[in-house]
Amino acid sequence: MFKNLKNKLKGFFGKTEESKEKTEKKEEKKIEKAIKKEAKKKIKTSEKKEEKSKETTPEPTPEPTESEQEPSEEKEKTKSSFFSKIIKGTTTLKQEHLDSIFEPLEMILLENNVNLSTIDKIKSNLEKDLIGVETKKADIEKTIRKSLSNSIKEVLIEPLNLIEKIKNKKLEPYTIIFFGINGSGKTTSIAKLAHKLKKAGIKPVMAAADTFRAASIEQLKIHGKKLDIPVIAHDYNSDPAAVAFDAKDYAKKHKLNCVLIDTAGRMYTKSNLMKEMEKIIRVSKPDLKIFVAESITGNDATEQAKTFNEAVGIDGTILTKADVDEKGGAALSISQVTGKPIYFLGTGQGYNNLEDFKKDKIIKNLGLE
Repeated sequence: MFKNLKNKLKGFFGKTEESKEKTEKKEEKKIEKAIKKEAKKKIKTSEKKEEKSKETTPEPTPEPTESEQEPSEEKEKTKSSFFSKIIKGTTTLKQEHLDSIFEPLEMILLENNVNLSTIDKIKSNLEKDLIGVETKKADIEKTIRKSLSNSIKEVLIEPLNLIEKIKNKKLEPYTIIFFGINGSGKTTSIAKLAHKLKKAGIKPVMAAADTFRAASIEQLKIHGKKLDIPVIAHDYNSDPAAVAFDAKDYAKKHKLNCVLIDTAGRMYTKSNLMKEMEKIIRVSKPDLKIFVAESITGNDATEQAKTFNEAVGIDGTILTKADVDEKGGAALSISQVTGKPIYFLGTGQGYNNLEDFKKDKIIKNLGLE
């Protein structure tokens, strides 16, 4: 994840550094040329004065006066001033500086599935962080890189520890409902999370509330058998809200800690399916509503997340197929447009391939540490 974006950013900062070095070399050559020109001029003036003095008096050449020593002193002074400028030189970053920097950066972000509102947010953060800042010329790239890192951290939202939240709920089982479109990897993600919870000492139950898709119930039951985790299911075409209700009741009776409710994949443009989701939420009263999306679908996943959030109010996201997503823009965009955290990244087919989402790891993967 973020492989392509990391390479693009690496190239971007490489160009910035190369441009900076070229500018400094040009400036250095220009000043050195001026030094040499001024020195030659002073020396010629001195030589003319000396010849004139010899013509008017045959006396021995007097000791050089203070003014005749000036070319050498002036040369040393100018040299000192130049090197001081290179070492201690500073510049104040202005809007035009940021605009010239951000234009190629914006194209990099767009090419890597970062949506426009997220790009605008990143630019706004950079403006607040950079404009008016006085920095050493040698540290311009470092300053921009640090600011970009901080800006992306501000866009990304890291969740609270889910394991602790589940363990801290005492009176009733912690209930999580999952939704998303067909083929997003929702059922497999539920099984992965159930496995993760079980390893942490939590006793989960899975609810097969997807009563529409062919073989969906069997799929969840297979996962349950492999993981030795109970699955509550009804017949196909039965009321999914009733399945969710029975799963919660089962968890209470058997003193289980967590209920994981699978639901039918639904197109986010179908209002009737979204209304059905509202009914399941009303009956199950979930503690957490998780949206599941494929990270490789980029801006489409962002639009889905936005619509689901507006319809039912998601609490967070699981991004699947993060291991094959070289662009990574969906993670930034979904976090920004929903204002909700990304809980986990699916990184493979195995039950252990569900990684906790960490902002610092994302920044490291982008090469912005």
